[in-house]
Amino acid sequence: MYDEAELLEAKRQIDSTVHKIQEVIKTFEAKEQLERYKSQLTLARRRLKAFGIATQLIEDELGRLKQ
Repeated sequence: MYDEAELLEAKRQIDSTVHKIQEVIKTFEAKEQLERYKSQLTLARRRLKAFGIATQLIEDELGRLKQ
């Protein structure tokens, strides 16, 4: 379906985005009116979970390609 180079680049892009989302979460959590940012925090956390799943699937596929 995808070759190794494509999968590695996708993983690199996801890792970069995950780092940015983690920083956004830290910023929101540092705000004084945390309740005001509840929906943004929920969305960011859901995105982290989704990217975690995507990363695992990519790693699984890379493992299959190397067999």
